[in-house]
Amino acid sequence: MIMKKIAILGECMIELNGEPFGRMRQTYGGDSLNTATYLARVSRREQFEISYVSALGKDKLSLGMLAHWRNDGINTDCVLLDEKRQPGLYLIQLDEKGERTFLYWRNQSAARYLLQHEGYTEVLARLATADMIYLSGISLAILPENDRTLLIRQLGNLKKAGVKIAFDSNYRPALWDSFQQTQACYQALLPLVDLALVTFDDEQSLWRDENVQQTISRLVQLGVGTVVVKSGEHGAVFYHNGETQQVATEVVQRVVDTTSAGDAFNAGFLNGYLQQKSLVDCCRQGNKLAGIVIQHKGAIIDKTATQHFIREFN
Repeated sequence: MIMKKIAILGECMIELNGEPFGRMRQTYGGDSLNTATYLARVSRREQFEISYVSALGKDKLSLGMLAHWRNDGINTDCVLLDEKRQPGLYLIQLDEKGERTFLYWRNQSAARYLLQHEGYTEVLARLATADMIYLSGISLAILPENDRTLLIRQLGNLKKAGVKIAFDSNYRPALWDSFQQTQACYQALLPLVDLALVTFDDEQSLWRDENVQQTISRLVQLGVGTVVVKSGEHGAVFYHNGETQQVATEVVQRVVDTTSAGDAFNAGFLNGYLQQKSLVDCCRQGNKLAGIVIQHKGAIIDKTATQHFIREFN
């Protein structure tokens, strides 16, 4: 068996969830790290090398997060440590339906300055050995504009060298200066993307898409080879080689917290995709994993809740 290498690029922050001025639980999370964690937890370690690409501080919280990631099976050789900065912070507030709103403190986080770290040149060389690089709109949004442009150019070079690019648009308006800035950035990246894993609500918000088919058509016209559009309880729709198909999700009796539903879907999907399973099976895996995660609080749930997927998915 040849081990597949996937590098997942982004930011992890300290998470607080609970009631303001009440009981708060401290953990960590971030869209790309959530995907890396769940992908590692549902995969056999001999199958994939799952590397996280980011920057943290040298404080106790940063070092504690590193230890947790390694324990989950994530390779942290591409996590750079910043002498001057620490991880960002976010707070989750939930309503009675499990829907969430966020408050962020991340403007000076270490991950924001990843490309300016003296160790980044070595990280870039390691990315050239990956089979796939995965990033999200948040991975791009947190970077200074010049670094964002540089990263897209570097991804273009890696694409030419044979590395596959996967992208979740994960649009968060508060992280961008304008619609126009976001659209220009995504339009520069999307022609490089082999696999787009997007959420329809985000696409509708950013591009004013009227339906899933319009989202698919726009992405295909930009050159994306495989498109997967997530629609929450309505499941997912994929497009590949002229075929479009909807894959229904499984009914969940009680939704507790939808914080990382899309990230978990991506992890289940990527596990199947890297094994070259059918796109139907990949979507089913994504739906199953997300369905478990949303029944628990927090971005990253206890690993015992998903450990049965190691046997089921592999």
